[in-house]
Amino acid sequence: MGAVETLEILVPGPLTTVQDRGRFGFGQYGVPPSGALDTFSLRVGNLLVGNRENEASLEITVIGPKIVALIDTLIAITGADLQPKLNERPLEMWRSQLIKKGDVLSFRGLKSGCRTYLAIGGGINAQNIMGSKSTNLAAQFGGLEGRPLKKGDIISSDSPARHLKAVGRSLDKASIPSYTKDQILRVISGPQDNHFSAKAKEIFLVSPFQVTSQSDRTGIRLTGPHIEAKKNLKESIISEGVVPGTIQIPGDAQPIIILGETVTGGYRKIATVISADLPLVGQLKPGDTVNFRKVSMDEAYQAVREMEDMVVGSF
Repeated sequence: MGAVETLEILVPGPLTTVQDRGRFGFGQYGVPPSGALDTFSLRVGNLLVGNRENEASLEITVIGPKIVALIDTLIAITGADLQPKLNERPLEMWRSQLIKKGDVLSFRGLKSGCRTYLAIGGGINAQNIMGSKSTNLAAQFGGLEGRPLKKGDIISSDSPARHLKAVGRSLDKASIPSYTKDQILRVISGPQDNHFSAKAKEIFLVSPFQVTSQSDRTGIRLTGPHIEAKKNLKESIISEGVVPGTIQIPGDAQPIIILGETVTGGYRKIATVISADLPLVGQLKPGDTVNFRKVSMDEAYQAVREMEDMVVGSF
């Protein structure tokens, strides 16, 4: 059947982009991974509609779009609760739903979290660049012309009719994440934790930090007690590669959690958020509070295994 025009954007919202799990292996050329900031929600949404878990979906930030269905198709909405509505009636999240030609999908407003994911049966037909369809906003490539969606955009999917049989799939309620205003993020130390005194590391682990408005897909800026490096050290270090979840301490001594649009950093890194908690980082919004809890590498591995079992075991 091939690519079929499936959805039309009536109102785009402030930041709705095409994202999959990202592009990897190009950091040496300055190309960040991009991709969904909450990969758990992306993966589950895709599996709910019968896609491969890495298929591209729409990542919707804070304020939802308004979308009309051009054909009968299957969708699933996961991640942040923006109170989705279908033809002005509440629409259940974390479940595959059949929408019919002419139906209008909209969102009442943010209830919890920050980013919602809209998965479409058949995925999103977009150019694959460096192994990914993800939108890189800074470099303006990927997704739809490297930009956020705008009014009048048409989303096409591949053979959407083949996915209608997956209607009614749902994620077990016990597995649905809770996006509270107070989050505990598990971290492992380093790689430059030895640049900080025992007192500074204690402050980092026992103090609450608040997410500031200077946060985006590049990083989450926090404000709270100052985390000072040891005396007689230079303010910056030689730039080196960083991964999502890296927690940098710049000159103002306030932590920054690096996300998916950065590949290098020249500030000391006191700790790194474990992979299993990165989806929670992607749901942080200004005003939320964060506390860090140190875990061992074995605990970090176990947390990833538990998350993978949850995703794979649910379908």
